[in-house]
Amino acid sequence: MYMAEGKEIRPAKRGLTGKIRVPGDKSVSHRSVMFSAIAKGKVHVQNFLEAADCLSTAACMRALGAGVERQADASFLVTGVGLHGLKEPQGILDAGNSGTTLRLLLGILAGQPFFSALSGDASLSRRPMGRVVEPLTRMGAAIRGRGSDRFLPLAVLPHEGSLRAMDYESPVASAQVKSAVLLAGLYAERETCLTEPALSRDHTERMLSAFGARIEREGTKVTIEPADELFAPEEIRVPGDISSAAYWLVAASLIEGSDIILQDVGVNPTRTGILDVLSDMGANITIDNERESGGEALADIRVRAASLRGTSFGGEIIPRLIDEIPILAVAALFADGDTVISGAAELRVKETDRLAAVTTELNRLAPGAVEAKEDGMVIHGGRTLSPASCRTYDDHRMAMSLAVAGAAGVGVTLDAPSCVNISYPSFYQTLDGLVQQGER
Repeated sequence: MYMAEGKEIRPAKRGLTGKIRVPGDKSVSHRSVMFSAIAKGKVHVQNFLEAADCLSTAACMRALGAGVERQADASFLVTGVGLHGLKEPQGILDAGNSGTTLRLLLGILAGQPFFSALSGDASLSRRPMGRVVEPLTRMGAAIRGRGSDRFLPLAVLPHEGSLRAMDYESPVASAQVKSAVLLAGLYAERETCLTEPALSRDHTERMLSAFGARIEREGTKVTIEPADELFAPEEIRVPGDISSAAYWLVAASLIEGSDIILQDVGVNPTRTGILDVLSDMGANITIDNERESGGEALADIRVRAASLRGTSFGGEIIPRLIDEIPILAVAALFADGDTVISGAAELRVKETDRLAAVTTELNRLAPGAVEAKEDGMVIHGGRTLSPASCRTYDDHRMAMSLAVAGAAGVGVTLDAPSCVNISYPSFYQTLDGLVQQGER
């Protein structure tokens, strides 16, 4: 549901209290539908994230011949067509705003014997795809597009026979690059290896293993063997998305008197960098009821208000919290002392240049508080805040981060709030509910 543009976020007068469930993990939702579609069998996907990005993946897999149907209980039933059962789409595959949809699909389509064309919205069309196209081309895929085959729209030409196997040294730690190469590796002549400079999210490895793919991991090196077929489990339960939980982890830390429990949140170790950084900042966070579902760890997370202090982070932890840097910048704005973030240049090629966007918008709330660096930023915490009108850049993570800054501070007005529909359609309703519960 899209709201009228322009939204005022008022400061929370009292702490946030209550129990909440955050939407299903975006990364796992994408993969659950995509991998089920290229496997044999029927899969009930529970807690699928019904947001724009994941629905783009569902639509693309449907266009490629798989069955993807929403059930009365809000689960999704995916009827897979097998590793070699996809059909040539009649139209252009539209990835919308979703880089994950596009990059992982390229890995699957690289080895198909049919033609396919992919497009996306204006934002996605500006995002470079060379880091995925380059390794897939080395494997024998023929991919054509604008800007030396780096920008949408992209066409994937038919490929006969197996793709070439390779031992690839990735210049970046990126789950999307890794996933594209591993998926293409299912269609290769022999085992394919990829080594990253640091460990990135491992949802693909975990789920493909659960589907019967032969994958070995050694440090930052992953090896996959080609497969004749994948076999789907009967059910996949998607854990709550820690990237969505991140806004409440920070909000409850900052707003005095807060005490909330986030239920059934994914705590995959390649995704929990935000918990490590917030703990370093002095946050009061406890993890309970740890368990596993479909190869993914999940738990209940309790967070209570705490006085935060500045910290420094960068290097190997960045891939474990890349999506959470905007909201961590908000935490740093309210913390005592300086926070230094480095090694985050990848944020310049997200839905918007998030380093520039965070710097500009937080400086509206606290002039001079944020200094932009080439690959990060320095945030001077504890400055006096003023109410301000802020831009979201049609970027869901910017909108939610700024909303938390407004609720924890002295208010903010967002110019285009509805972009939260990309990953968290009920975000504002949840914020209002937590505030109201705290005021009772």
